Amino acid sequence: MIDFEEELSRFKPSLEIEVVEDAIVNSDLTDMTDIMMELIKERKE
Repeated sequence: MIDFEEELSRFKPSLEIEVVEDAIVNSDLTDMTDIMMELIKERKE
C-alpha cells in the first residue's frame, strides 16, 4: 500500500515549475479590474 505521508515527505517540485511560478508572480499582468479602473479614470478627465 502507498504511504502518503512518506511520499509527501520525499516530494520535491521540479525546477521548471518553480521557474514558471516566479515568472508568473513577477510579471505585471493587466486584468479586467485594471482595464475598468483605467476607463473610469479616462472618463473623469
